[in-house]
Amino acid sequence: MKTFHIGGVPEHFNLPWYLTLRDKMYRNLDVNLRWIDYYGGTGQMSKALRSGEIDMAVILTEGIIRDIIQGNDSSVVQVFVDSPLIWGIHVAKNSNYFKVDDLKGTAAAISRYGSGSHLMAYVNAEKQGWDVEKDLRFEVIGDLEGALENLPRGNGDYFLWEKFTTKPYVDEGPFRHIGDCPTPWPCFVITVRNEVLDKHPDEIRGILKTINSVTAGFKDLPGIAEMISERYNQQLDDVKQWLSLTSWSQENLSVSQLDDVQTKLQQLDLIENKLASDEILFRFNES
Repeated sequence: MKTFHIGGVPEHFNLPWYLTLRDKMYRNLDVNLRWIDYYGGTGQMSKALRSGEIDMAVILTEGIIRDIIQGNDSSVVQVFVDSPLIWGIHVAKNSNYFKVDDLKGTAAAISRYGSGSHLMAYVNAEKQGWDVEKDLRFEVIGDLEGALENLPRGNGDYFLWEKFTTKPYVDEGPFRHIGDCPTPWPCFVITVRNEVLDKHPDEIRGILKTINSVTAGFKDLPGIAEMISERYNQQLDDVKQWLSLTSWSQENLSVSQLDDVQTKLQQLDLIENKLASDEILFRFNES
């Protein structure tokens, strides 16, 4: 039995993976799939792919495309979540900032450079019409736990993170939500190290077929909203809203979607050059 390690954030988007693992759905492939939670998100997973710590990752689209362009020897094999990620813009509850315009020139708290919170701060700045050279500063605070601890202390002025994941900390804790910044592309993709794709294409294809069999009907599973609510400490109404806004995919990124991401990254000076689609996207031979 071949063991593969896959990384992802411990958030509700990835519950379909938990269901496949709980039900031992990979055993008939002679595959032992081991899930690793990465609380640090995209930047941490990109490093894990580069080092070979993991073979696969469920990772933010813009972050991994940038890292592949910068030398990560991996390929995007499929979109996982096709809908945009809604990044909530948060400040500390004791903050004097009350609208997104107030944040111009202040420090964005980010998990790490190259992370989703880092890249989306640029997207938000452009959306607001700010000068990304003059109006953006950064304070590295680690993951969500780091933001919960640091923002009330004044270490960073605002923090972008997935809106529904942070909702409990807006309802009960140290955050105040002042705006949203949706990604202009599908939010999560599945990425695999090229060495693994070269050696084990059939196993990877089998893993994808298995997870796709669950995501295709995930929203219609009996009691799924209640399960998400309990497992991720979310209000049931919030979960139902999130499910209504979220769609999973069983297809790879299109060339035009990839070009949209690369064009935006280049406009923001986050990459110097674009790569051809076949240097980023891996497509299995039809059989």
